[in-house]
Amino acid sequence: MNILAIGDVVGGIGCRFLRQRLPALKKFKNIDFVIANGENSSDGNGITPASAEYLFSSGVDVITTGNHSFRRREIYPYYDEAPYILRPANFPLKTTPGKGMLIYDMGRLQICVINLMGCVYLDSLRDPYDTIDELLESNTAKITILDFHAEATAEKLALAYYLDGRISAMFGTHTHVQTADECIFENGMGYITDVGMTGPVRSVLGVKPELAVRKQREKLPVRFENADGECKMDCILFSIDEKTGKTLQIERMEIR
Repeated sequence: MNILAIGDVVGGIGCRFLRQRLPALKKFKNIDFVIANGENSSDGNGITPASAEYLFSSGVDVITTGNHSFRRREIYPYYDEAPYILRPANFPLKTTPGKGMLIYDMGRLQICVINLMGCVYLDSLRDPYDTIDELLESNTAKITILDFHAEATAEKLALAYYLDGRISAMFGTHTHVQTADECIFENGMGYITDVGMTGPVRSVLGVKPELAVRKQREKLPVRFENADGECKMDCILFSIDEKTGKTLQIERMEIR
């Protein structure tokens, strides 16, 4: 089973580039299943039903999100209506739309996808350790993939050691910078600290550089706009044994 995880898709330009590159990549690499982080897929930050549908129609099977999950209010009902979009599972259960885990039935097997958010330098949500322990208790799928949307490298790596042997693969999102530490842990879990970003190369995390510079120098509010020009799609491919649920191979890619 070849599962592709795509880094944070930034704005309309990132969505269009994904649509241009994903179909050929799926065919070339024999990809069976695609997960993409879409929390920034709408121009101006956040995700909307329109940007989510665009990603689904471009070949994405499951969309994960993160700290910008609820930036746009029009997405709130969509989280409850659409079956294959996730928000971090450690948001408050009683007041938050949507879900943080889903089971995708592919016929011959089921794939569990979980979305969690870190607590270091981000909103103070429920402890990710307790959250995923509870989720895994009810999980019956052989293959389980986690998108851990977190800022701190140490928080991602520590959770990875905690989960090795309990899930198939874990990829980090949020920083928009692809790390070069992809590996397979001792008990068969595939891992990368951050899979990166899908969007404009000449940018600061997808934003026009001059706007990011102004914000950092002047400290006043700045309306960010997505950059344009050449794009890339950062992603990672996990080849997973369908019988054991363990990662057999891992390949980090930057598609131009």
